[in-house]
Amino acid sequence: MTPGNRMAMAVPAGYAWEATSEQVAARYGVPLERVMRFDLNTSPTPPEFATRLLASGPFESSLSEYPPSDYRMLSEAAAARYDVARDEVLVGAGADEILDMVARAFLPPGGTAVIPVPSYAMYRVTTEQRTARVVAVPRLGPGAGHALDLPATRAAARSAQLVWLCSPNNPTALAEPDGAIATLLDGLAADAAVDGRIPPAVCLDEAYAEFVGMTLLPLRARYPRLIVVRTLSKAYALAGLRVGFALARRETLAIIEPYRPPGSVSTVSVSLATAALRERSELEANVARLTAGRERFADALRAVGWSPGPSVTNFLLVGLGSAARAVAAAEALLREGLVPRTFPAGHPLADHLRLTVRTSADNDRLAAAVAAFEAATVEAVR
Repeated sequence: MTPGNRMAMAVPAGYAWEATSEQVAARYGVPLERVMRFDLNTSPTPPEFATRLLASGPFESSLSEYPPSDYRMLSEAAAARYDVARDEVLVGAGADEILDMVARAFLPPGGTAVIPVPSYAMYRVTTEQRTARVVAVPRLGPGAGHALDLPATRAAARSAQLVWLCSPNNPTALAEPDGAIATLLDGLAADAAVDGRIPPAVCLDEAYAEFVGMTLLPLRARYPRLIVVRTLSKAYALAGLRVGFALARRETLAIIEPYRPPGSVSTVSVSLATAALRERSELEANVARLTAGRERFADALRAVGWSPGPSVTNFLLVGLGSAARAVAAAEALLREGLVPRTFPAGHPLADHLRLTVRTSADNDRLAAAVAAFEAATVEAVR
């Protein structure tokens, strides 16, 4: 298993998924207030209504009590927001808990999961936690938008119990081409019918779906074992709440439900998340703000010599030409308290950095640091 962010720095004893801001500040001698996270794909500010509600309440239930075990109000709000029946919604503590439940429901020890790579690191982690085997299928190259290799993915899934998909994909920042996932699902169903076996479960992570304004959730009508994952961590700007959802047909969700822990989503999170799902205007404003900021950020990076790839998300993937140059650039940014998402040696994107879109001032600060890095590089060559 491998953790999410890779930084060339020692992390003190005590588990952390990525280096904390405090650890970055200590390692690079930067004031803590100057550390800025460009590695987590979160939104820079929470919605105003959430700040007001957090300060004053009321909450769905008393803070001295557990939240309702069925998360009734939150499930109803999610069902209305995603246009599904309430019994097609399963609440979890962020998308990551949903992924964990899906893995436990469909992956037996020694089973097989297919992951088109590169993609979100947690798919491998949750698979390996189940002592299951990962079949990694390389995606097509950047010229094809890092799209799925449909024939290879379909062939690999023929003996698998679970297929992990992500669209728009993290970290490549693009959605799958129109019709690609539907074509894959039809192929998986056809192969299962020929083989006389149950089709694999397909977990489609749509964490960034709000940025493209569309969902493949209706495909569950033609592929019953499709589970779509949604979250409030990205476009909703509520990552700290840790609220996510599995959306699937009732018979598929019934397989996952026994693995849901009791009360893993707090009363505060339930109340704020319910309000967020009912409040569309702040979501739409945040998406518009981040979309405009993404284009401005990309232009600023191009102006100082970097070449970010196309993106439909709230982050940019930037190729640096070599893994060594990506490491050097990351170190230069870290010395300024700017934390990029890096990729380890041997990763398909080891020569890239991933950068979250933040406020205009934050983005300008990073672009200025890039300009200084590029200038220093040119000077060193002279």
